Amino acid sequence: MFPQLKSQIHKMMHPIAAAEADLLGDFTMTSRALSISGLAIGIGFVSAFIALALLKLIGIFTNLFFFQRWGTTLISPAGNHLGLWVVAVPVAGALIIGVMARYGSERIRGHGIPEAIEAILINGSRVEPKVAILKPLSSAISIGSGGPFGAEGPIIMTGGAFGSMIAQLFHLTSTERKTLLVAGAAAGMAATFATPVAAVLLAVELLLFEWKPRSLIPVALACVTAGATRRYIMGLGPLFPVPAHPVFIGPQGLLGCVVVGLLAGLLSAALTAAVYAAEDVFRLLPIHWMWWPAIGGLVIGLGGLIFPQALGVGYDTIGALLQGDVPRNLILGILLVKSVIWAVSLGSGTSGGVLAPLLMMGGALGGLEAMFLPMEGAGFWPLVSMGAILGGTMRSPFTGVIFALELTHDINMMLPLLLAVTIAHGFTVLTLRRSILTEKVARRGYHLSREYAVDPLEILFVREVMRNNIVALPADATRKAAAASVRADHDKRGQFLYPVVDGEQRLLGVITRKRLHQIPEGEERRLGEVANLKPVVAYADEPLRLVVYRMAETGLTRMPVVEREDTRKLAGMISLTDLLRARTRNLEEERLRERVLRVRLPFGAKEKAV
Repeated sequence: MFPQLKSQIHKMMHPIAAAEADLLGDFTMTSRALSISGLAIGIGFVSAFIALALLKLIGIFTNLFFFQRWGTTLISPAGNHLGLWVVAVPVAGALIIGVMARYGSERIRGHGIPEAIEAILINGSRVEPKVAILKPLSSAISIGSGGPFGAEGPIIMTGGAFGSMIAQLFHLTSTERKTLLVAGAAAGMAATFATPVAAVLLAVELLLFEWKPRSLIPVALACVTAGATRRYIMGLGPLFPVPAHPVFIGPQGLLGCVVVGLLAGLLSAALTAAVYAAEDVFRLLPIHWMWWPAIGGLVIGLGGLIFPQALGVGYDTIGALLQGDVPRNLILGILLVKSVIWAVSLGSGTSGGVLAPLLMMGGALGGLEAMFLPMEGAGFWPLVSMGAILGGTMRSPFTGVIFALELTHDINMMLPLLLAVTIAHGFTVLTLRRSILTEKVARRGYHLSREYAVDPLEILFVREVMRNNIVALPADATRKAAAASVRADHDKRGQFLYPVVDGEQRLLGVITRKRLHQIPEGEERRLGEVANLKPVVAYADEPLRLVVYRMAETGLTRMPVVEREDTRKLAGMISLTDLLRARTRNLEEERLRERVLRVRLPFGAKEKAV
């Protein structure tokens, strides 16, 4: 009895007709997503091995370039004994990358995520197969030769390329290809850092451009698969263990998180501006872009000579910062040297990721802040600053919070991270039009919006905007009688499409004003004989979104509205102008300010608006 009772209550309380309620739902997912999820699981499994292969490849090139030996262990270049020759190593690697980009594929340039976004938005989620080979190879050479980058961006692009290749083997839509591309990209990140939840959030906040189960479920399953596979081939997390931190830090600690968020937002804005300022300078050079990475490599080499810890991925340095036991000169070296060579080399168009460098620079900023902020435990402020830098620079706040938590498994940091990341995110959103990831896409002539909202056409119905005061012509009327009604109507309302109805106001067809005037005056045929008897109609109880799709498919901009019952009784008319009025309602909700409540003060004082 309970399910039936609940259904009846729902139908009585909901303004939609019962038949309409049975058709509409919260989501638009179909069983098609099950097959896409199956493909995504396979892509997630393979992406874990792709991530492992890239990390091993970086280890091979690091050992070859800096220690002249064969090995796959991911080590820091800082322990090399090359002396002044260390300057030449990044230059040599950059020259190789320049040649690969010019004669292989220009898509290997950059840090991976903007290229993935561009493939999704512009190329119908199609990635060339050669990118799946050249991107990891070029990134391994770049990082292995001392590039101050992370492996996550290249892995995201490589995993995305693999997902796109699999999708292109099947008969899929562009949306389904996008889902599989993002599944591969997110799974690669999940396997690299052992952060499956953060990878899903990155996909939602940055790559999918929608929040729908049809894409979220396959991507999440791919990340789960990659995360589970990682445990067998690379080990368990956390990647960066930290000492235990307090559950609650008190008002002073929370105020410190606000300060950290503001400073992280400021650093995020500075880093973004520095990267694209460097790119602008490189564009002014009178040489082909193939040679730009070599110049960036020279800057890397000089920076590595001054501060060797700035070279390479720097996972060991990130771990040391989170332990809270690093000398001041290391902190200053990261903020001054690492940030400069990273911005210049990234602006030169070489290949490498941004997450690991941002973690390192955020940790260094936190280490500096720990000198004057309240003591909350070793590594507390570096960790908070890391999350804030990610949220501010990438404009993905939830990714920043969860990413920091999954890297450390310190759930006590949830509240401080949420506060600092939110402040940093708000700062950069107010001060920068675009993030470090979307600016590159914009510079190629495209614009994307990172805001998700429910389309008003999804929640407004035809009956709310249709016109009831219309002229309908009887099916048995002649041309002469109809012309008189049309002439009078046009002077008042300017109606151009006229429903043709029977005596009970049931829709039989439609006729346009132009067609009516084309009927010879002497011809006494009834309108029911010359009207279009198979009109495209809208239903009073359907969302406006469906009407928009119908207009786009048919090319029509006006439709009669009928009741959904079998009688097809005429209810009104809807046109493109009416749909635009629905959009106007949404604008009014955002712009119209009004006083809703008033507070009456005692003793005859004036009312005060609330």
